[in-house]
Amino acid sequence: MADVTFTWLGHGSYRFDSAEGKRIYVDPWFDNPKCPESEKQPERCDVLAITHGHGDHIGSAQAVSGLSPTVIGIIELATWLEGQGASDTIGMNKGGTVEAGGVKFTMTQAVHSGGLAQPGSDPLYLGEPAGFVVEFENGLKVYCAGDTDVFSDMQLIGRLHSPDVAVLPIGDHYTMGPRGAAVALELLGAGRCIPVHWGTFPLLHGTPDQLREFAGDVEVIATEPGATITL
Repeated sequence: MADVTFTWLGHGSYRFDSAEGKRIYVDPWFDNPKCPESEKQPERCDVLAITHGHGDHIGSAQAVSGLSPTVIGIIELATWLEGQGASDTIGMNKGGTVEAGGVKFTMTQAVHSGGLAQPGSDPLYLGEPAGFVVEFENGLKVYCAGDTDVFSDMQLIGRLHSPDVAVLPIGDHYTMGPRGAAVALELLGAGRCIPVHWGTFPLLHGTPDQLREFAGDVEVIATEPGATITL
């Protein structure tokens, strides 16, 4: 069986290619200033997983939904995306596990907000923010935190799921920064970390080097947008 690969698309957007060749997008926003031009027109998508309803995480969801993937999100968000044209949605909630394309997705807690801002009107409620533990066909488990601060129940995610890799936001301001991410890694017990949600704008000033200062023996895998790495 082949390895799982990860491609960062800038900001909080990325994709996996699974051990059996399934392409999985997480929180696509191709208009972010770090997204390479070569990644802005996706060719295929088998599964689309969305952590919460902020515009910088669902900005390209409709475009990717046009490729007819299975769309996974918290129930309110999945229902809204169905109304926006997604043809195959799985609405779920925290603690639940679903399978799509031979890959398992368990929804976890996240400490953030989740409404879609609408100029001139109240924000659209799209459910609470969440994360996912993704278990691939070869047994690899990746914790996709979404946007979050560190929270003590991350130790339960570690106890229940033992993720091999954690994809964590480190930019600060809207999420935890490097020091918080280091504590998250300690709670999770993950030996490898891919930092995301940093460097997009000056406000997101946390860096992988700062994370390394706090994270001890954890392997911090910093990648450039558009680069593909093997997990």
